[in-house]
Amino acid sequence: MLTFHRCINYGSYWQARCLTEGLQARGHQVEILDHDSDRVNQAEWTCAFQPVLPTHVPKSDYPQYREKILKFFQIFKTMPLSRRFQLDNPAEMDNYDVVVVGSDEVWNLSHPWFGGCSIFYGDNVRAKRLISYAASFGNYDATWGMDPTWAEKLRNFDQISVRDANSQEIVNNALGFEPEMVLDPCLQFPVTPDDRSLSNLPKSYLAVYGHNFSESFAREIQNYARTKNLPLISIGYRNDFADEQWLTADPHDFAHFMAKAEAVATNFFHGCVFALRNARPFVCETTPYRRYKLQGLMAKIGGEKHLILEGTTSEVFEARLSKPLNPEITERINLLRQSSQAYLDRALSTKQLQPA
Repeated sequence: MLTFHRCINYGSYWQARCLTEGLQARGHQVEILDHDSDRVNQAEWTCAFQPVLPTHVPKSDYPQYREKILKFFQIFKTMPLSRRFQLDNPAEMDNYDVVVVGSDEVWNLSHPWFGGCSIFYGDNVRAKRLISYAASFGNYDATWGMDPTWAEKLRNFDQISVRDANSQEIVNNALGFEPEMVLDPCLQFPVTPDDRSLSNLPKSYLAVYGHNFSESFAREIQNYARTKNLPLISIGYRNDFADEQWLTADPHDFAHFMAKAEAVATNFFHGCVFALRNARPFVCETTPYRRYKLQGLMAKIGGEKHLILEGTTSEVFEARLSKPLNPEITERINLLRQSSQAYLDRALSTKQLQPA
């Protein structure tokens, strides 16, 4: 499996783990390709210490973010990693029957540090067959077009699936067929965190996941929480409008935390995914970087009403955060699980690139 597996990011960790365990459950022996790069590491760790930029990061938060980073490092060791090799030299990797690329923004040519890494396009990957699962171009806009050199690299793949409509359009424009859209691994496969006591948490709370929310969104979340007598707890990132900050949570803490929340306020893709995974009421504010991922997910499952626009009334916040999810959303997710499973059935047994 080839993905972004060492990111200091809860969603990135869980998409890698869920896809790994999902493939193992199908009877495959799975390794995560442990690519390494000093350049990428420096960028990743710098971001992890200052994750809420352009908002100022107080020096008092650095020790907490350091603790969080070290917890991620320990958890990375529990993953079924391959022999390590340099990101820019795939010839160092072992030989495999199949390499699955994805999910995450593996094809995002404008990613701040992984953009332009040709290994994710299959260059010099030592595999008999190459497939993608829930690959995404992230914020790379389909209207920008794709250089023919990069487009041709996608022909390395025997089967292609993507995670959102923007990515679907890019592949369609580049290769002339519409790839199948599949579920993120965190929705497709079980999420099974290690046991945690969570004795530090109150019985009821509203989860805040993300950063740099708009003032209007933060104000509405505060007002709703006060009317319901729910403390606001921000996980992983500082949000000063929240009542509590839990900056040191590890990925397993995060999974339990999201599952136990009364409701979720987020502007992250996996904030929505984990709310859906646990059938929690939620609201999501879109951001320019994540809008394609968020809009694509909500369009797939019929959850567009959970995307909050500027000027949304308090009544809408109340409805989205206090009422159970529409059963049609769960039904759509179940149908997508079936089609995503069928894609994997075909992709792991078919040797020719063809429309999925």
